[in-house]
Amino acid sequence: MSGIKELEMLLQSMSPELQAGEFVFCTVKNSLSEVVSLQPIATFMEQEGLTVIVEKQLAEQAHLEFDGVFKLITLTVHSSLDAVGLTAAVATKLAEYGISANVVAAFFHDHIFVQIDKAEQAMLALAEFGK
Repeated sequence: MSGIKELEMLLQSMSPELQAGEFVFCTVKNSLSEVVSLQPIATFMEQEGLTVIVEKQLAEQAHLEFDGVFKLITLTVHSSLDAVGLTAAVATKLAEYGISANVVAAFFHDHIFVQIDKAEQAMLALAEFGK
């Protein structure tokens, strides 16, 4: 089940999909078991605390603080964790349009969180790779 490593092939076949929902990044002092009810789509343990990426509505219900609201774009191509350059190429393309790229690499796909008001522009920018 190894993914694609060749950058050109990844860029040509990334097939970005804009996911439903609005997401926020929060930090909590709790352990992961204590935030499972938030249904985080991603977590990362940092020195300062546990970062959770959750739906905005759930964060608000839990009275969690956050800065910014993001949309999620999933690159549906199965990229290898050993692939070189995909994150850099995507971040560079989005930077050309003033769009920040918060990238999370998972086993099968790369996921990009972009400012909510720039999500459609980000999709258009990423489509340029397929031309």
